[in-house]
Amino acid sequence: MSRIGKAPIEVPSGVDITISGQTVEVKGSKGTLTHALPDVISASVEDNTLTIDRANEERQSRALHGLSRSLVANMVEGVSNGFKKELKIVGVGYRANAKGPGKLEMSLGYSHTIDVNAPEGITFDVPDNTTIIVNGIDKQAVGQVAAEIRSLRKPEPYKGKGVMYAGERIIRKAGKAGK
Repeated sequence: MSRIGKAPIEVPSGVDITISGQTVEVKGSKGTLTHALPDVISASVEDNTLTIDRANEERQSRALHGLSRSLVANMVEGVSNGFKKELKIVGVGYRANAKGPGKLEMSLGYSHTIDVNAPEGITFDVPDNTTIIVNGIDKQAVGQVAAEIRSLRKPEPYKGKGVMYAGERIIRKAGKAGK
């Protein structure tokens, strides 16, 4: 049995889980998320504990068991606490400005500024001009938006300039050897 799949999910107070057929709906203080489970996976709630089970021992079922449990656990975590990714901007003249909770204007060394609009459910915080915090309840959406912002100017290995995740380590290369 899958070590990840068989682990029960503790449901915190204030989170309501509704299971109708193969659809799991999770409501919390931050919002509502839904997920459709595969046919070979089932879910049940007993005493503030959510368990995910599989119908058989086929390879595909075993793979989907752990995946489904992780996705539902992330939904429970998201509606109760939310997720955030922090990005740092490094470089002379590189900066970001918030133009509202769902819009960024970034200057990344190009001849023009870059506008980034957040999809539904995602908000941006810009505590200073070189830090961007992406917030939301859907872990996948938060990670995807952060990756798209990072791809606008990936960190380069010679000077380390660009947009990077907080705590990311850039492996630096030696420059050209001068005479």
